[in-house]
Amino acid sequence: MDMIIQLAAAFSAGAAVTCLSLCILRLLSGVELERKRAETDLPVPVLFRLLMPFLPLVRSTSESEGLASWRRSVAPKLLMAGYGEVFTPGDFIGLKLLVYLLGLVILLIGALSGRVLICLCMAALVVTFYSSMWLSMRIKARHLSIMKALPNVLDLLTLSVESGRDIVSALRDILARRRMDPLGEELTRAFRQMQLGRKRADALRDMAQRVRQPDLTTTVNAIVQAEELGVSIVQLLRVQGDMQRNKRFSLAEKLANEAAVKIIFPVVFCILPSVLIVIFGPLALQVLQMFRVG
Repeated sequence: MDMIIQLAAAFSAGAAVTCLSLCILRLLSGVELERKRAETDLPVPVLFRLLMPFLPLVRSTSESEGLASWRRSVAPKLLMAGYGEVFTPGDFIGLKLLVYLLGLVILLIGALSGRVLICLCMAALVVTFYSSMWLSMRIKARHLSIMKALPNVLDLLTLSVESGRDIVSALRDILARRRMDPLGEELTRAFRQMQLGRKRADALRDMAQRVRQPDLTTTVNAIVQAEELGVSIVQLLRVQGDMQRNKRFSLAEKLANEAAVKIIFPVVFCILPSVLIVIFGPLALQVLQMFRVG
């Protein structure tokens, strides 16, 4: 009888492990778990993929009226990071709530196992990174990519408009030939809105409001204002391209100057002690041996 119970328990455990493994493999392979979730090539953290099946458990809380202000604050950040079509504000808040629960579980495991300090550090790292740092890092990386690509796009637009083409057809040809990057994604969305009949100024303003990258916002405002005032768009594009390129070079120079300061810490505390040990270590041993002999 005991053997039958042990076999049943082992079979149940094996079935549970198999099902769990299949679910994890399905998640890691990028299979969509919900129909409304848009297909995207943007990277989604593995932890978020693993927590997605548990979203229905916290959806009533994340979609509640009490968290409406939180959802309103998260929505523009998701758009700035390019994840507005990947996560709804409610789903992203639900994932953050699940991350908080995971941190509590890690703390509970640490309390039961006696490894409180290790589990506390692990919980703090997981909660801090996935609740706030990850989205901020994605926004910063996307803004940096847009800043780097903007001067080249403005140069191409200038050449196309100078040849006699209007800005919309020039933008279409540029988007068809460029590789897709964050700036290309936003310009493609704005171009599709223009094709659907939206005014060009409104589509560009919507893009600037969605991305909230200072350089892109400045360029869009200048283009819209030039069209309203009848200013030459070619000259404006050339000036904006030169200005953004100079700003990019200034930022690169600033980062290069800061690199010399940042490298002081590892040199002083890591490399210099090793060099001193290698140089003066044998000399110190010889001095100690001389004192012992004397």
